[in-house]
Amino acid sequence: MIERLIVDFLLQFLSVDQLNDFLSDPRTVAILVGMLIAVSTGLLGTFLLLRKMSMTSDAISHTILLGLVVVILLMIYVFDVVPDLSSPWLIVGAAIAGVLTVISSELINRSGLVKEDAALGMTYSVMFGIAIILISGFLTAVHFDNQQIIMGEIGLAWADTNNYCISRCDDVVITPDDSRAKTGRQCINCTPPGVDGIKPRDPEAEFETYCVNCGTYSASKAWGERLIEAPPTQVFWPKSLTVMAFITLINASFVMLFYKELKLSTFDAGLAATLGFRPQWLKYGLMILVSLTAVGAFEAVGAILVVAFFIIPSAAAYLLTERLSHTLLLSPFIGGLSVYTGYELARGNFLWLVDIGWDTSISASIVLMAAFYFGLAWLLSPRRGLTSSVFRHWQNRRRFAEYVLMGHLKERDILTVEVLSHRLNWSEQRTQRILQRLQTRRLVTDHLQLTPRGQEALARFSHWRTPMQPSAAIPDASDVMSG
Repeated sequence: MIERLIVDFLLQFLSVDQLNDFLSDPRTVAILVGMLIAVSTGLLGTFLLLRKMSMTSDAISHTILLGLVVVILLMIYVFDVVPDLSSPWLIVGAAIAGVLTVISSELINRSGLVKEDAALGMTYSVMFGIAIILISGFLTAVHFDNQQIIMGEIGLAWADTNNYCISRCDDVVITPDDSRAKTGRQCINCTPPGVDGIKPRDPEAEFETYCVNCGTYSASKAWGERLIEAPPTQVFWPKSLTVMAFITLINASFVMLFYKELKLSTFDAGLAATLGFRPQWLKYGLMILVSLTAVGAFEAVGAILVVAFFIIPSAAAYLLTERLSHTLLLSPFIGGLSVYTGYELARGNFLWLVDIGWDTSISASIVLMAAFYFGLAWLLSPRRGLTSSVFRHWQNRRRFAEYVLMGHLKERDILTVEVLSHRLNWSEQRTQRILQRLQTRRLVTDHLQLTPRGQEALARFSHWRTPMQPSAAIPDASDVMSG
């Protein structure tokens, strides 16, 4: 129903051919589905990262298989129905399995016998093992594509569609007197094969004529059987678009509705409980949504690679900003950018700069690009990046050396660079370089004495060294005039 409303809305602006051309393009559909996955996982992954629960997504991606298997077993042995791998009850089973994963690991951890990470690893290993045993013992007739579950194939998302008829949609009824009816003969007194008796070639065999293709056909099936002269006008809508759009809408609504509660329970669960926000229920709600998202991403990127979508874009965003709201915006953006450039990488095009000349897995290439952007953030982040950390370390060493030299000048009557170098155990070249920097900033005179400005800078450094500020950056001696 929702898909049909969307199709009717889009047809107000596009023709059927234009819409089908858009939806039948593998690249377009793959990027759209991938971006929806990036948004849905990025929103939840941010809170998983901040709660130090990132690997919980890995555990859930394994244990939801048990939920799927249990639901299929119930369909077969309890409700006596043919298993439907697109049934919404599979999503319910996966969500329950995800919550059970968290609850079980918490119960084991509370025993005090094992650590939290060990409890989580043991829980998901056992649940995943049970799922494999159930599959091999009871579901041998049900096809589980392991490669599809692990890797996914987002490039084929366009091919799995729901069809919506727009015109020439009437059912076609074929009756025996219809000109399109085909007739055949069947023996009415023949015995079944393998049983002695009358056979179709025996003279006493009796036959009757019957209509082979009589019945009611949908417009699309009638066209497939060539019972009508022109095909019905249809729109082919990819199923993954609807599934991931629905999950993305749920995740975004959850984050927006409970933003304050999630923020408080993430950074101070004790205060959140005191204020009546029920942080444990929020945690279980988060785990249910993680399970739903993992199931929705099965066919697109696979249950294992979806873990990368939960973790990598959120980790990159965390390196780039310290505000939660900005992280929630950056994480889906980085994920979406990874999808767009990752699809091109799968075709051998690296950022439109280098033609690698390969044709490889789309989902794996997307994850590789996400890791590439994380690497850039790790190297170049202004606050937490490796480059800025190395620069700050180098800068602090320079400043500390300057203050050490100024301290010696204040406490001792030193007349020459040679004497100063000997007392500091420095080379004369290093001592001379530091003195030149201090003299340039008018902190030390040419006679190796502190200026009033230098004395003020040294006093500020002595105040900084108090235990009240152990983690502060070493102040620049030149900043004393701006204070």
